[in-house]
Amino acid sequence: MALFTESSVRACIRVKDGRRVFYLGPGDRLTPSAREWLRQERIEIVQGEQLKPKTYETLFGGTLTEKPEHMTHLRGNLLVFKDHPRIEFRGQIDLLEAELLLAQRTAMADGREDMADHLQEILDFVRSLIRADVLDEPVQPLHLLGLTVEELRERSHAPQKYYGQSHFMPSRHDSPTLLAINKVRTVIRQAERAAYRAFRDENGVVSRDDIILALNRLSSLCWILEIQLKAEQKEVEP
Repeated sequence: MALFTESSVRACIRVKDGRRVFYLGPGDRLTPSAREWLRQERIEIVQGEQLKPKTYETLFGGTLTEKPEHMTHLRGNLLVFKDHPRIEFRGQIDLLEAELLLAQRTAMADGREDMADHLQEILDFVRSLIRADVLDEPVQPLHLLGLTVEELRERSHAPQKYYGQSHFMPSRHDSPTLLAINKVRTVIRQAERAAYRAFRDENGVVSRDDIILALNRLSSLCWILEIQLKAEQKEVEP
């Protein structure tokens, strides 16, 4: 019997007859967030004893008949220790998703439905990064809020040119929405560092620079949103 969280479900997605499926054995359960993620991704839940792996593999060549609590799925039936860099990265993405949801609630309470919608676009993209990791797929083209990768970098580096607002240090006098997005930005930076640790080899060569680039530009996008909010705040100040 196992309880599958959203993170562990993502690691166990398989492809059967050209479609993505998740195998759920007798007695196994899904957390509400895991079930919702499967629904959103249109992944079929297949139930049955025969579908559970008879054995689990490990990175050090071992074979296990039961999954130890201190190990988790890297992909399929391959188990790794829970402090594996790829698992640490997925944990950072979970944290980022949670922070984005809280920031959306803050924006809505602050009367900024537009910013809540922007954050939803970011959240949807962040959720796609785990799929790219687990299924070894390329990151989908980054084109958020109508901006390309190059435009995100340019606008975040020259905000005065595009928004009439220079770089600034956030303060307690800024709006709750701005401060919530600033927190999201810092968590994105943490996830970016976790991605580098997860996808580099012993020589520092990175295998998933597309994931690292995506996270870098997401932090730029959050800074752009902060810049826009700061510029608007200046306009209404006496």
